[in-house]
Amino acid sequence: MSEIANGKRDMVDVAIVGAGPMGLVTALVCARAGLKVAVYERQSDFSASPAWNGTGVLAPDCEADGADATIVDLGRRSLDLWPTLIPNLTVKGALVLGNRRQPTALDDYSAFVLNYDWVDEERIADLEPSLAGIYGRGMYFPQAAHADPRTLFSGLKDVLEAGGIRIRFDWIGTIDSLQAERIVDTRGLGARDRFPELRAVTAEMAVVRNHKIEFNRPIRLLHNRHALYVTPRGQGVYVIGSTTVDDDRSGVSVRSAGELMAHAVSLLPAFAEAEVMELRSGLMPVLMNGVPKVSVGDRVIAINGLYRYGWMVAPAIAEDLLRVIYTQATKVIHASRPMRH
Repeated sequence: MSEIANGKRDMVDVAIVGAGPMGLVTALVCARAGLKVAVYERQSDFSASPAWNGTGVLAPDCEADGADATIVDLGRRSLDLWPTLIPNLTVKGALVLGNRRQPTALDDYSAFVLNYDWVDEERIADLEPSLAGIYGRGMYFPQAAHADPRTLFSGLKDVLEAGGIRIRFDWIGTIDSLQAERIVDTRGLGARDRFPELRAVTAEMAVVRNHKIEFNRPIRLLHNRHALYVTPRGQGVYVIGSTTVDDDRSGVSVRSAGELMAHAVSLLPAFAEAEVMELRSGLMPVLMNGVPKVSVGDRVIAINGLYRYGWMVAPAIAEDLLRVIYTQATKVIHASRPMRH
């Protein structure tokens, strides 16, 4: 039992600070390896995490146009690892479509990505009947999955609690005071004391409902300003998500909300009749090179800069961290050079 579960300040093998995707997945990977784990979170629940507002798209091949090659590699590894953690993923691939005002968008995009099939109007209609007759050409990425991030949060919490590890919310202590052999710092923007170069990027999302629309998988609409995804959550509910503003502004602006809705309608006009259920934004941590960094010290291992890729890459990074912990390594590594064993 962890100190959280039994109320005692026993020494643990690994204390995880931060209960976002990276923290929870690392806790589970370490616990399954036989380590004694404790998890600490300063917020009252998961909703403060930017990952709470994510689209839940796990499509590394789709991201290869803008993401570092390391992100794509970590994402591919994580796709194989996710089913070993919790069974909440839907694996039906992803569909990428071009903005009809940009005729060359798909061809330009195809120069940067791999592992896709070109699909014609008939195949698009077969994959997504709601889009029949609207698009004559697209790209299908079979190695992609999606999940509701909120389901992932609750699923990981349930698995951890089943193993005797409870998350200590509203934690107000200091990292140095934790009774642990090793500490994993996954605080995101809260770790500017350790990563002063961190900057914030605002991601915004809308949750809408229209029972007349039936999508089976995430759909990415290529746009020159945004990485826009529309992801199904079942029962006519869809998440429209985009990374928009490179600053630390909180809240959803009228302009960006309007752009999200306009792009969804341009994808499929039926979205004009959808009910808006939720508008949210979150601040994501980014390092200057856009690649996550893992800094390993004598006692503290700090991970940061996961940007909007937290859910997509967390299992692979956690697997690498476990190797570091078991070998008692003390060095600085970057995810751009993941360890191979």
